[in-house]
Amino acid sequence: MASNNLTRVERVFNKRYVPSGPKSYVYLLNKYKFSPTRPGPYFLGGKVQQKGKHGIARLFGGKAHLQKVLQKRSTADAQPEEVPAVDQQNDSLYLTPVTIGTPGQTVNLDFDTGSADLWVFSPRLPKTTDTSGHKVFNPDKSSTFKNTTGSSWRISYGDGSAASGSVGTDNVTIGGLTIENQSIELAEKLSPSFVSGVGDGLLGLAFGSINTVTPKPVATPVENMIAQRDIPKSSELFTAYLGSYKDKNDADHGISFYTFGYIDQTALGGQTPWYCPIDSSDGFWQFKSTTASVGSKKIARSGNTAIADTGTTLALVSDEMCAAIYDAIPGARYDSDQQGYLFPSNTTLDKLPVVSFDVGGKEFAVQKEDLAFASAGNGKTFFGIFLAPICSRSWRLPFPSKVVCSVQTRVPRPRPIPALQRLAALMSKC
Repeated sequence: MASNNLTRVERVFNKRYVPSGPKSYVYLLNKYKFSPTRPGPYFLGGKVQQKGKHGIARLFGGKAHLQKVLQKRSTADAQPEEVPAVDQQNDSLYLTPVTIGTPGQTVNLDFDTGSADLWVFSPRLPKTTDTSGHKVFNPDKSSTFKNTTGSSWRISYGDGSAASGSVGTDNVTIGGLTIENQSIELAEKLSPSFVSGVGDGLLGLAFGSINTVTPKPVATPVENMIAQRDIPKSSELFTAYLGSYKDKNDADHGISFYTFGYIDQTALGGQTPWYCPIDSSDGFWQFKSTTASVGSKKIARSGNTAIADTGTTLALVSDEMCAAIYDAIPGARYDSDQQGYLFPSNTTLDKLPVVSFDVGGKEFAVQKEDLAFASAGNGKTFFGIFLAPICSRSWRLPFPSKVVCSVQTRVPRPRPIPALQRLAALMSKC
């Protein structure tokens, strides 16, 4: 039954997070597997892998196939090498508290609309794993936890590292509602980059078709909220209000939060949400984005789509879009050593262009102060928009700062999820 205790799910700013332009870009190169068009140390290359026969006694036979992996050259004439985990940004800028089990154990998770797994640190990790900086969910201390026999999960990364483990079910409480028998993926192996970060796991808000549990994918928390009628049938949605820690002096104090099952009217400020169709065939929140603007310059992108991803810190757009932005910023230049565009750190807001992206037929502007992502040293700043020629037809956009995004899922059971859903996006402050 629908809960009457629906509340905001506040996001917590990670004070240990250190933004890095190159590391965040490398993370996205691995995530989306695209080849950069501008020079730099990172590129997508081929690596031959043998499958079918393994071990000392089986040196020959099996099948060889070419796998696309992210590689790095330390100098122009150096031999390529695989990208180490230290080169990637796996830490999270914001985390969200979630309670699991009976009695409840609270962990801080990264809410990610670009993935569909709910996994957590667990006592099943090797004893050599240093979990002292994390909250670890212990299934043995929950009376409602049940192991899912025969199920496992595994997420692989381009540098060869991975996260994997076993699966169970338990009660999960998010924002005043409790999801019963939600699948929980318990980490038994983790790459060092996750261990050194602050987060205790991840909660995916994408569509269940990309869930990694085998032999059968599991329902996501939002799918279960709807199936169990934890949220009103008239409001089968979740919203993401992503403020910024830079805006602590604003009227909303830069707060960030999610809601499930209702739209926070205070955040709307009397405005009406904008809805557009969603194509979920690839498991993502993907929508048409056929125009963009840089100042007074309009950029047409016939047939282009975009993916809204709360797990992405940078906006990945076409070469043409990048060129238009940086041509409009005095002193901006491309740095091949850091593989990104830089501009002078002392650039004032009035010198930055207004950059807008189309969300299903209506453009929304990005706050100017959020265009500057991280310091690049020597008086230069990394811009938060990077090159990403992904099939030349799709952009990857973080949910912009100061945007309310309401995702109408209306997911019937059983699955699969219908291809078209709805995304509502409202710019509450330009």
